[in-house]
Amino acid sequence: MFGSRQCASSGGGISTERMTTRIDRQFTALKAQGRAALVTFMTAGDPDTDTALAILKALPAAGADVIELGMPFTDPMADGPAIQASSQRALKAGQNMKKTLAMVREFRAGDDSTPIVLMGYYNPIYIYGVIKFLADAKSAGVDGLIVVDLPPEEDEELCLPALKAGLNFIRLATPTTDDKRLPAVLANTSGFVYYVSITGITGTAAPDASRVADAVTRIKRHTKLPVAVGFGVKTAEQARAIAQGADGVVVGSALVDALRATLDADGRAGASSVNAVTTLVASLAAGVRAAKRGN
Repeated sequence: MFGSRQCASSGGGISTERMTTRIDRQFTALKAQGRAALVTFMTAGDPDTDTALAILKALPAAGADVIELGMPFTDPMADGPAIQASSQRALKAGQNMKKTLAMVREFRAGDDSTPIVLMGYYNPIYIYGVIKFLADAKSAGVDGLIVVDLPPEEDEELCLPALKAGLNFIRLATPTTDDKRLPAVLANTSGFVYYVSITGITGTAAPDASRVADAVTRIKRHTKLPVAVGFGVKTAEQARAIAQGADGVVVGSALVDALRATLDADGRAGASSVNAVTTLVASLAAGVRAAKRGN
């Protein structure tokens, strides 16, 4: 069941509970349709709050099945130049956690079904206050978290409180995550597993579809959760190839680049900014939907 998760019990052990989130429902529905999910990433507040909100609202109609919303941070160490620059643009425009959660709340006023995952680093959450952040995120309509700099050994810091609050906590697995390490990575993961298809930072290399399929198969020997694959997917053809062997295809840097290409010399959005992103999303969605899946 996609809806099962593990969390700390009151006695300090691990107990299994069952919950259903928008993420669970979306992957279950797509599995019934026989296709993978298109998971799109954008940075909250890039290049400004109004443009980012317009993009966010337009993503589902363009073909996004799950949305990752990046929490801007001054030092996004796992991200490549494109997403680093998007964080800087957003911060320069005044984006902060309060505004990011407000974006989600406004999105939810018109869309109560598309899952939203906040993705980023622990520092902004820590500064905001973990308990307050989790309560506000849940209230705003956030469904899950990806926090790339908190390993399983730090689950008590955020992962377990997030699960208790009813949010999915999505963990990353990489090509270097071997069978010995996987159980620790997966222990408190819920919603889906994010497989990083390449070693290194985002947006710097293209994934090998055959190797990705083998990796997904290996991960699925350890979990019943859906496995979404990201890092390096830029084109509809790449999305189609990855979707043949994965439950989801994550695209981030390519969308951030499409937006950046429409900005003026001062980093301001233009008339074509929203359309540039949604056009690429529609193309990627077509690629995902064209995949011939073997499961």
